[in-house]
Amino acid sequence: MNESTLFYITFFFYILAAFYYLSFLFSKKEKLAKTGFRIAFIGGLIHTLALIWRTFESGHAPFTNMYESLSFLAWSSILAYIIIEWKYKIRKAGPYFMLIVIALMALASSPLMPSEATPLVPALQSYWLWLHVSVTLLGEAFFAIAFITSIMYLVTDAKEKKGQITKSGLTSEKLDSISYRCIAVGFPLFTLGGLVFGMVWAYKAWGSYWSWDPKETWSLITWFVFALYLHTRVVMGWKGRRSAYVAILGFLAALFTYFGVNYLLAGLHSYA
Repeated sequence: MNESTLFYITFFFYILAAFYYLSFLFSKKEKLAKTGFRIAFIGGLIHTLALIWRTFESGHAPFTNMYESLSFLAWSSILAYIIIEWKYKIRKAGPYFMLIVIALMALASSPLMPSEATPLVPALQSYWLWLHVSVTLLGEAFFAIAFITSIMYLVTDAKEKKGQITKSGLTSEKLDSISYRCIAVGFPLFTLGGLVFGMVWAYKAWGSYWSWDPKETWSLITWFVFALYLHTRVVMGWKGRRSAYVAILGFLAALFTYFGVNYLLAGLHSYA
């Protein structure tokens, strides 16, 4: 037994959870969604063990390359979803969110993402790595849930305007509220991890708090989009479709910050 074996066992559990959630989506049988949730929870526990194992095997944080980072983001996403599902019972979002988690795991396990643990470059040999990356990815996990619930809001709102009643209890108003609450949690996490901890670490590693590196720039763009979401909602009273569009745009910006910058724009974060 090693970290790789635990990773693939976790992957299997997530696929199985997605199968039950998708079955619930088509059959409307509540027990299938509950089973999917339990399987996802077990998968999350095994994933936790895999990350701990990886940490001891490598001797460093389990998110220093894209394989590890994708695995940790998938774990963060499951953790965030378990919290939101437990509190708000958004079972109808389960199938779509599990597909995102499976996509992350599939990408991590692809030949494009070497899984071998390698010695850290000097810039990564810092405890700030733990604070910066883990808190940032956890914030992005809550953004991912807001992305799903915002899309569901747009679909549900369109149906309600046509006089169609949702049987799941997930009204457009509830979905809009859940999206807001997810961003209200994700935004301070992303601010703390992505910007504050990142700037402190940058100063210690490179002697400057800010260097307009592409990753830094796009993190700031992502931060501004979600800051706009919260400002327009809290101060200007925006709700509904306009807020949903901003939430979706913010998540797309976060995706580009995570994936696009690494492969399209060279900079100080290229080692990631």
